[in-house]
Amino acid sequence: QVQLVESGGGLVQTGGSLRLSCAASTRTFTNYAMGWFRQAPGKEREFVAAISWSGGSTYYADSLKGRFTISRDNAKNTAYLQMTSLKPEDTAVYYCAAERSWYSTVVKATANEYEYWGQGTQVTVSS
Repeated sequence: QVQLVESGGGLVQTGGSLRLSCAASTRTFTNYAMGWFRQAPGKEREFVAAISWSGGSTYYADSLKGRFTISRDNAKNTAYLQMTSLKPEDTAVYYCAAERSWYSTVVKATANEYEYWGQGTQVTVSS
């Protein structure tokens, strides 16, 4: 069982930046690829970014490339999502998720591929 706890959300103005963190309670963090998803009110959950167990592979939603950066620190059992040039349409609850990836370099963009989920952190971008 892996528990994931997101932090770093909040209220930011258009054009601002935030860094989200996802702390994992596991001694085998490197067994997992990590992903970020988001869900805006009235919309389905959507993929944001994913990173392989080593950090060597990353994948982003096309619409977010260049503004969002996913990373991880395996020594700290933590994944991050750096968000820049934020827009009101980025307002959503952001969730991190873990997928047991067996040291694969392939990262997944589908929510049902991920076994563990955090509780989410709210990001609100004001216009």
